[in-house]
Amino acid sequence: MSGWTWISDIYYVCWREMKRYWGQKPRIIMSIIQPLVWLVLMGNMMSGLTNNPFAARMLGVDNYIVFMTPGIMIMITLFGGVFGGVSLVWDRRIGYLNKMLSAPIWRGAIPVGKMTATALQSIFQVLIIALTAMVLGVRFASGIWGLLLMLLITTLFCFAMAGISLSIAVTVKSHEALFAIINFLTMPLMFTSNAIFPVAAMPAWLKAIAIWNPLSYAVTPMRALATEGWVWEKIIPGLVVVFLFALLMVFVSNRQFKRYIA
Repeated sequence: MSGWTWISDIYYVCWREMKRYWGQKPRIIMSIIQPLVWLVLMGNMMSGLTNNPFAARMLGVDNYIVFMTPGIMIMITLFGGVFGGVSLVWDRRIGYLNKMLSAPIWRGAIPVGKMTATALQSIFQVLIIALTAMVLGVRFASGIWGLLLMLLITTLFCFAMAGISLSIAVTVKSHEALFAIINFLTMPLMFTSNAIFPVAAMPAWLKAIAIWNPLSYAVTPMRALATEGWVWEKIIPGLVVVFLFALLMVFVSNRQFKRYIA
């Protein structure tokens, strides 16, 4: 099978997922409202932190919304990515997965196409966050190119989290079981990272966890791009780790799919 055939198969699986997404108006409305609630309400609620000089030094900014914007971008990507496996459970329940398996397509296109669609949906939300942040006065230190690199990082991270979700989805039989597992994963990942608070403000045991948290590896280069500019010593390590993480989960999700379904 040629590379173009693989791309075509991935495209049609992704296109079907995106068509279903755009047909769900309440879901689109909530995908717009959710990031606004996080950024506007929580960002302003915690804005008083920067009034304290010590807290402002730890944050590295004089406006908490500036500090929080990259964290909100990744958190939205995290939530969007981990729900990527829901469509697989649904397709299996209604019998559509069997139709795809009987079609003459590359089997790996099914998980990869779903991961691609999940990433595109998350990019839509991240762009809303970026535009809202700019309306609220946030100015990205690295400019438009830095914002594009931030979108790339969120895309890679979403691929990784969607890969985890799909790897779990192939082993469970119901939405309820999948929701229970992914809710168990997302909250610890979020609150043991530097998405909301700086690592310097954490106790030693939590700091040790945050340093190795994949969420922190995604947030750190994005926060550098947003608040400091092109600080490559902070950008490159996180970018490399997130890329390898995404690549690993593409491989794992395909392996799991072939093992349990294909």
